[in-house]
Amino acid sequence: MLKPISFCLLLCLVSFAHKVQSSPTVTFVGDNVSSSPITVAFVDNIEELDGFVTELDSLSDGKITKLLALNEFSAAANEVLHLQMVAGKTHLLLVGSQQDDKLTAPELQDLGGAIAAALRSTEKDVDASIIIDNLDTAEAYPAAHIAYGYHLRDYFFDKYKAVKRGGNSTLEFITPNPEMAKNLYENDLRYIAEGVHLARDLAWEPGKSLYPVEFVDRVKEKLKGKKNLKVRVLDVNDMEKLNMGAILGVGQGSIHEPRLLIVEYMGGDKDKAPIALAGKGVTFDTGGISLKPNANMWQMKSDLSGAAAVAGTMYAIASRQEAANVVGLMPLAENMPAEDAIRPGDALDTMKGTTIEIISTDAEGRLLLSDAVYYAQKEYQPALLLNIATLTGSAVRALSFEYAALITRDIETSVEVMGIGKRSGEHVWPLPLHPNHFDQIASDIADIKNSGAGNPGASIGAAVIGTFVDEDQPWIHLDIAGVDWLEADRPTVPRGAQGWGVRFMDQLVREKK
Repeated sequence: MLKPISFCLLLCLVSFAHKVQSSPTVTFVGDNVSSSPITVAFVDNIEELDGFVTELDSLSDGKITKLLALNEFSAAANEVLHLQMVAGKTHLLLVGSQQDDKLTAPELQDLGGAIAAALRSTEKDVDASIIIDNLDTAEAYPAAHIAYGYHLRDYFFDKYKAVKRGGNSTLEFITPNPEMAKNLYENDLRYIAEGVHLARDLAWEPGKSLYPVEFVDRVKEKLKGKKNLKVRVLDVNDMEKLNMGAILGVGQGSIHEPRLLIVEYMGGDKDKAPIALAGKGVTFDTGGISLKPNANMWQMKSDLSGAAAVAGTMYAIASRQEAANVVGLMPLAENMPAEDAIRPGDALDTMKGTTIEIISTDAEGRLLLSDAVYYAQKEYQPALLLNIATLTGSAVRALSFEYAALITRDIETSVEVMGIGKRSGEHVWPLPLHPNHFDQIASDIADIKNSGAGNPGASIGAAVIGTFVDEDQPWIHLDIAGVDWLEADRPTVPRGAQGWGVRFMDQLVREKK
């Protein structure tokens, strides 16, 4: 017989065992012969019904029209109306799809997310047929994008709940060109959704159980077996040899050693320079000696969201075997206020040789990225360098929760990158980078200082990193402090960690490879 204490331990182990969340089961067919208990159809104009909804209205002697009016359904995009026992359907979900212009890919994905939000509001299994016959879109295979949007939204993090969430999704899309839609979803889009889910998992995970070495192990396991991919890890000894004092400085106050995780995916022309993606990976940020207040410090488990997004992007690219060369760099450290932590006033060496005076130990993400972006240039000579980080409260104050802050060296690049954001469904908006911002970070005792230079804070943070980026290096800086964690649901994102950046960087690779 188990002793009581052992039995308790066993229960605890069972309770916290992680059940991997399953992806939706998705099929695509050409004929509406489904017996699914839930039927989903779209309405874009309540004054003039069309498509399958017209058939249902006729079968019910006009009850659909009456119920739309009774429930004040407007058909606005992503609006949902759940009807029961009407037109021979046990459950009928009507989804508004009204738009001024043709539905774009992100708008179709939002429709899928709205369906998931409506059907996954309980823990029951979902078995639904989704009729695609009346959507006004230029996309050739809208069903694939709706399935992708559903997959993005169909997410929860219940690893530490004693009772795990139940229910799975089985979706049948009735659509023209089912084989082409299936190919687009199964061999491409679903991998982006899985990459987003990976990034969310990493951002939700408590800092106690996700520290730099563990982050490395989880990403390596997720990428195991992918073709054209190699993983490299720089430990403390490696970084000391490279004089990476900025990364080492951030992590020296923690019992968990820092790491630089590098994922090389070479699926394109061997002679073509890669795209380099560098993401800030602070696995927990106390602020160090410049200690943060307790309010909302728990959320600093997600201060690794930049690195998590790079990991998710590399997973998506490698899974679909994109014809591109991409290197993901994830500098990882835990920022703690221990007896040997760096102090305000200290000066750190860097791989470049440029020294940094520490004004605030809570301005640590730019330190990680300073060594990482310089290493990326020297090791890979990238055609394009992008860094992504939960960097500044200034970005949140400037752009709120709608846009990631975008900083480049010229407005033309910013405009081009804004277009990439729009097409990906993850929007960015430019902030300036002026020569004066570099002047502001001059230090009295070192070459530059990491903070305390006044406003604008987001641009100052970018200038610190930009000091380590060659003038002629194409470079994109993304500050995602306002968009990586949301307190309210969005169509493709439940509240909490967004996994922001996977969709954006995936689109960037498609267009810039």
